[in-house]
Amino acid sequence: MAKLKVTQVRSALGRGAKQIGTVRALGLKRLGDSAIHDDKPEIVGMINAVAHLVEVEEMKES
Repeated sequence: MAKLKVTQVRSALGRGAKQIGTVRALGLKRLGDSAIHDDKPEIVGMINAVAHLVEVEEMKES
C-alpha cells in the first residue's frame, strides 16, 4: 500500500473547529510538522478537506 507524507504548511488558526480537528486528526500539531499515513480513502478525504493547509507527497515503497 502506498504511503502519503502530509506536511502542514499553513496555520489552522482562524479556521473552523472542524478544520482544526481534521488537521489534529492527521497528526499535525504545528507548522512544518509531518505525518505519514497509508493511502486510504478516509485519509485522502481528510486531506482534501484541509488541502489549503497541507502539502502532500507520495512516498516510494522500498
